[in-house]
Amino acid sequence: MRIPRIYHPSQLATQQQVLLSDDATGHIARVLRLKEGHPVILFCGDGFDYAGEITTLTKRNVEVRLDSSNDKRQIESPLHIHLGQVISRGDKMDFTLQKSVELGVDEITPLLSARCGVKLPPERLEKKRQQWQKIVISACEQCGRAIIPTINPVLELNQWASEQTNELKLNLHPQAPYTIKSIPRPEQGIRLLIGPEGGLSEQEITQMSDLAFAEIQLGPRILRTETAALCAISALQSQFGDLA
Repeated sequence: MRIPRIYHPSQLATQQQVLLSDDATGHIARVLRLKEGHPVILFCGDGFDYAGEITTLTKRNVEVRLDSSNDKRQIESPLHIHLGQVISRGDKMDFTLQKSVELGVDEITPLLSARCGVKLPPERLEKKRQQWQKIVISACEQCGRAIIPTINPVLELNQWASEQTNELKLNLHPQAPYTIKSIPRPEQGIRLLIGPEGGLSEQEITQMSDLAFAEIQLGPRILRTETAALCAISALQSQFGDLA
């Protein structure tokens, strides 16, 4: 029997009776159609799973009694990856965020650049960020992570690239002289830049180089932005993280 994992936005503890959020209630009652007594797993982002069972289930309220906890921090990648992803159009951005979470990324900053195909006012971008955070949580529910990656507020590319950091800064470029296999082991994690569908402008490429972003390539072919992000993350995790 599959035991569903459900995110809960408040702190959890064992031997606790928990009233689930409206979103979780709707998912359990109307989508999964579970019954009282069905086992569930809750997580709140503290690194633990909390196992219990449904004690009350109505159309409007679901309560869960938590009986035990399980430390899930050991499944987090030893490699810190901060993904700076220039916003892509349609569902490509959603796809990139979902899969990057499954691959172990633990921080994401959506970016705006000269060739970014998405032009929205700040209030719309903030709503987008909130939607992306929900996608991240859903990806954690599916893949078993109990620490939720952060979706930072949207920034201009030069703002993000200029931030002070000890992370190894990488920028993909198809003509770069170096590959992931040739870079040193990142002791303080990686700040990975993925450009837009039309690529970075020449001015932006020069600016990234001036800001100490090392140019690396994944191979001889030009990849779409969503493909490039997931290939780069997979290669980094294979080289320095926990992908076999």
